[in-house]
Amino acid sequence: MLELEPVRKNNPPGPAFPALVMQSATTTAAPLPPGSSWGGKRDYSGVLEYWHMVRRHQNAVIILTILGGIFGFCQTLSEPRIYQAHATVEIQSLNDNFLNMKELSPLDREGSMSSDSDIQTQVRILQSNKLIRRVVAKMSQTPPTEPLPLPDRLSVWRKALGISPPSNKELWEQALGSASGGIRVRASGVTRIVDLTCDSTSGQVAADFVNTLASEYIEQNLETRFNSTEHTGDWLKGQLNDLRGKLEKSQDELQHYVAAQNLVVTSEKNNVSESKLADLQRELSTAQSDRVAKQSTWEIASSSPSDSLPAILDDSGLQDSQKAVQDLRRNLAQLRVTYTPNHPEVRRVEAQLAVLEAPLIKQRDSILRRIRNEYDAAARREALLTGFYDAQAHQVSGETAGMDRYNFLKREVDATRTLYDSILQKMKEASISSALRASNINIVDRADVPGGPYKPDVFRSALSGLLTGLVLGIAYAVSRERADRTLQDPGDAEHYLRIPELGVIPMGKLDEPLTVRPGEASAADIAIHGSAPTAGVELITHNSRTSLVAEAFRTTLTSILFSGGVVERSRILVVTSASPKEGKTTVTCNLSIALAEVQDRVLLIDCDMRRPRLHTVFKVENGPGLSDLLSMREPLQWRDIEGLFQPSGVPSLSLMTSGTARYKVTTLLYSQRLPELIQLLRTRFNTVVFDTPPMVNIADARLVGRYSDGVVLVVRSAYTTRDAALLAKQRLNEDGSPLLGLIMNGWNPNVPGYSYYRNYYAGYNHYYGPDSPNFVAGEKTKTSRFKKRKKSA
Repeated sequence: MLELEPVRKNNPPGPAFPALVMQSATTTAAPLPPGSSWGGKRDYSGVLEYWHMVRRHQNAVIILTILGGIFGFCQTLSEPRIYQAHATVEIQSLNDNFLNMKELSPLDREGSMSSDSDIQTQVRILQSNKLIRRVVAKMSQTPPTEPLPLPDRLSVWRKALGISPPSNKELWEQALGSASGGIRVRASGVTRIVDLTCDSTSGQVAADFVNTLASEYIEQNLETRFNSTEHTGDWLKGQLNDLRGKLEKSQDELQHYVAAQNLVVTSEKNNVSESKLADLQRELSTAQSDRVAKQSTWEIASSSPSDSLPAILDDSGLQDSQKAVQDLRRNLAQLRVTYTPNHPEVRRVEAQLAVLEAPLIKQRDSILRRIRNEYDAAARREALLTGFYDAQAHQVSGETAGMDRYNFLKREVDATRTLYDSILQKMKEASISSALRASNINIVDRADVPGGPYKPDVFRSALSGLLTGLVLGIAYAVSRERADRTLQDPGDAEHYLRIPELGVIPMGKLDEPLTVRPGEASAADIAIHGSAPTAGVELITHNSRTSLVAEAFRTTLTSILFSGGVVERSRILVVTSASPKEGKTTVTCNLSIALAEVQDRVLLIDCDMRRPRLHTVFKVENGPGLSDLLSMREPLQWRDIEGLFQPSGVPSLSLMTSGTARYKVTTLLYSQRLPELIQLLRTRFNTVVFDTPPMVNIADARLVGRYSDGVVLVVRSAYTTRDAALLAKQRLNEDGSPLLGLIMNGWNPNVPGYSYYRNYYAGYNHYYGPDSPNFVAGEKTKTSRFKKRKKSA
């Protein structure tokens, strides 16, 4: 509480703010947490910011979430109940070499059941329309005699209400149709196991359908193999008949030829002429190879330098002679550089060189003649062997001309007989294979009737609906937050408007209690104040001095007095708002009461002459007042004013009502009496507070603000828009009115994101509340009696 009564009694007229500042330093309570400030915007970002957005619209989020869950649940009512049956089959590898049938098949089935691609082929066959139509046709022959369950919950309700329930035949067709369209086949990993599942509106139909599908798949596989084998056997039988006729014809032709040519066939071995011809052919091939080699050597020797011939290069003697010749030539070249050609040394070396070159040239010529002779001998031998071979070949061809036709006919008969025997054997094997009914497909697990439907999943649908509703709720909350242009939180004014925030007034319902009912005032209150305090949040600073709202007004007053360093001259204050219903009058009354606690003479003037309200708040008569003074034609004197002040019931606080004059109230503030009135009030009161109407559409606050020491703008949390507050600021700046700052009224600390402040306020009530030993005796008695009356009531 503020210990200011002694100061208030001894303050002389004139500036009283220095004393006020000294005494305000003794304040023992503050409605803001330590280290907190309203001057900065809350810095929430990321997930935490969205979390607070959602919590501020938690009712809408909860409603949308619940509606989403209800929608998800209702959606399951019309969905048919689906039963799922499951079976497994094993597809084994085929023994294609059984009875040598692999050689008769035109297809290559090497490892057909060992690759994933072939397993997937069988999976597609199981899902083929042909097989499914076969299963449907077989099941349609034996419809169930027992009634089938209704497919969905709505059908159950229709049956209970007697509204044309579907017949058993319709249910059977629906179940069979859903089963035919609900077949799913899946290969189980790298094994040969294949999983079959069937969905249907009837559990019995689902189990029967998948079992029938497995059986028909096995039967179709056997039929396919049987038809293929039977077709192969028929084809082999036709080919066998053709070969039989061809073999008989070939044998007859061979016998007729032997008889016609008088051939005596004793052996198939070759005669002497043929052997000799073969030997000559081998010798001729060898001679040709030798001749080619010798010809190649001669052509190389005749076209290349003699020094590069292989025979010369391989001869060591020739190599030594060539080396000696090269040395002499090198020595001769060096001598010719130094000496003349007739020099004895030069001539000596030339003589040695001539002696060595003569035998070397002779040896080279002999080697070339030898190569030529070898080539001529090889060519002659080849020519002789060719003549002998041609003569022997002519002789052999004459002897064997009669055997060619016989050999041809004999080979044809042998080939036809071999083919006939082979096809006859395969036809017998195909007949045995077609009689066998072995299958490579085995049913591992047959499908059982499912105990209940697996769809619709009510829990999953409801959960999906809840999640969808939650997402929509969050989107709604975020969009509302982004679209909301009102000032909501402490710090918004400085953030958006660049206006100092003088204080924040929390909602009155946070206090315990906020007001005192009329007629329930204590005797101490009547003795101190002269009358019972009135009810209402407008006077909460007077009626409930230790409440949080009252302390908030005192803190706001301190900010006003210290704002802009104008403590010495802020004698005339104007309180206004941008729009109606923002709590301007409530703020004005409580600020005036807080001023009266620290000053002797405080005047509160009702400047809202269109809708005056202060006389109702303070329970006084709206007698002559401001409008009457502004209507006077003569200059104002103090005697004209001093009779218009009315007691407010609050010590040191006087009240001037709006007055009784209603003629031209829209132009009264343009009168010259207004500056005269303000100048007279400066000399008699420490502070004068004007309660003016909203200024966006009414100019009264702007007119009075030009003569004031400071203007205070009141906004209401979650009500005043940033545009309206910004417009009010711009107009005051254009008028040159000193705007001290902004007061946020009606802020709710229970809004998510302010739990720290809420906890702090709770601790403040606990420490400074009526049950605390720090509570002032008079206030404690009044509040305790109020709590006792409330509890007894």
